[in-house]
Amino acid sequence: MADFERHRPRLFAVAYRLLGSAAEAEDAVQDTYLRWHAADHDEIHEPAAWLTKVLTNLCLNRLTSARARRESYIGPWLPEPVLTAHTPLDTAELRESVTMAFLLLLERLTPAERAVFVLREAFEYSHHEIADVLDLTEANCQQLYHRAKQRVAQDRQRFDADGAEKLRITNNFLVAARSGNMAALEGMLAEDVVAWSDGGGKVTAARKPIRGRDRVAPFLRWLSDSVDGLDVRVLEVNGEPGIVALVHGEPVAAIGLQITNGLVTEFRAVANPDKLAHLGRQVTQHT
Repeated sequence: MADFERHRPRLFAVAYRLLGSAAEAEDAVQDTYLRWHAADHDEIHEPAAWLTKVLTNLCLNRLTSARARRESYIGPWLPEPVLTAHTPLDTAELRESVTMAFLLLLERLTPAERAVFVLREAFEYSHHEIADVLDLTEANCQQLYHRAKQRVAQDRQRFDADGAEKLRITNNFLVAARSGNMAALEGMLAEDVVAWSDGGGKVTAARKPIRGRDRVAPFLRWLSDSVDGLDVRVLEVNGEPGIVALVHGEPVAAIGLQITNGLVTEFRAVANPDKLAHLGRQVTQHT
């Protein structure tokens, strides 16, 4: 048990990036543990490699079925938000790979492309190691990686704001939204801003993206509502400053802002309660 627990944080980190869901990542890690528990440890010479291989293949199976479920998902699908202030994100690649924008780009890849790309880009596995994990040739892995990198590069953006600037803009955005200062709020939105809202059919949410400053600004009025027990905080969500709204301590929304040239270009709100359970446990644990 102790041997496995030492690897659990890394396994969750890999699974979350592969699946975009904390709940499914936790399930994949638990399934990996069950296989570890039942295995003959005398035959396992490199536990980390063995666990990564088992986990990755479990995630590949889940990705295939997840695609079918997402085709019937009600409204926009967004990755499940996680708090990352207490998660080691030691490299720029590791931090970027957990952002909402990046996870959405990964949705465009095939399961095999995603596995190769995540293991290579975020966790710096060699093509030889990835080939062992996926039971592929090195040449095949290199081909999958090259194709995935091309697809991601087509829409990958290097955002202008650094961490401190993002935090300042996010704080100012929240102040303007909470105060109901629509003029100040509109001034922070790009003209072609897009708001995505993921309610999953469980709560009231826009089922199509809302486009344009004039339409998005009124959509954000709910942040200024006087709701009993409402607490809205700026926390580190998916490696970046984000906004978490709680009612009596339970999260009701997690919001990420995409910022380019000092303006908010995309607004992503996850309100599906099923997707906020993991974040809720994190809030309780760390606050």
